[in-house]
Amino acid sequence: MPIRGIQIAFLTLYASLALAEEVTEKPAVKELGNGEYSLGQVVFHEDTRRISFPAEVNQNEGVLEFAICHEKGKIHEALLITKTSPLNLNIALKLLRYQSSPELFPILDENFESTGKYPEVSETQKNAARLQILVAWELDGEKHEVSLNDLIYHLGNEREMEPKPWVYQGSYLHNKAFKAETSGDIAAIYITRSSLFNFAGKDNLTDEPWIPNKKQLPPLGTPVTVTLAPLLKEK
Repeated sequence: MPIRGIQIAFLTLYASLALAEEVTEKPAVKELGNGEYSLGQVVFHEDTRRISFPAEVNQNEGVLEFAICHEKGKIHEALLITKTSPLNLNIALKLLRYQSSPELFPILDENFESTGKYPEVSETQKNAARLQILVAWELDGEKHEVSLNDLIYHLGNEREMEPKPWVYQGSYLHNKAFKAETSGDIAAIYITRSSLFNFAGKDNLTDEPWIPNKKQLPPLGTPVTVTLAPLLKEK
């Protein structure tokens, strides 16, 4: 998508997703060259469809409900924290044509109670909503990059989180506010509707088995770069 298309699409998305009554200054999409753009702390590439943002290691022990959250969110149960706006992340995802999927959550009735029925989602939409999340850092002059799943440990299985993708849920609007922005929920292990992403594997309805994987995790406070990327195609 050329820069003019990026800017037009951004303005349209911002109008529909922004915290309409609370935001007075719109962030700008900046062209960095070679198909790369930035939006606040978010950097994204129109060809590779990779989205990156800074974070840091927040937890190295105790149960985990979130893999990533905003620093003003539920930091007492999050592996990584970030200053990056979930709204800006969502706009980048939309600009790069990722499709959200509501498949993990039951349909609600007019009283916001579960009907016990799940939405019908096509395989095409499911595939379009699945991403991998990578984490990179440098320590003692050595560069590392691993799957986010490798940094999370399952106590019952006595191994790292299974290599399942993350589902782009997309959060939702509530009282003229983008819920992921107000809650700070970015990537949930124990799935929640407010999160941008939810884990698609087993045991995603509990926080009990999930802890940081100390064998892979860098020290507390280590700056990292989180990258959202399309799933690798199987050969």
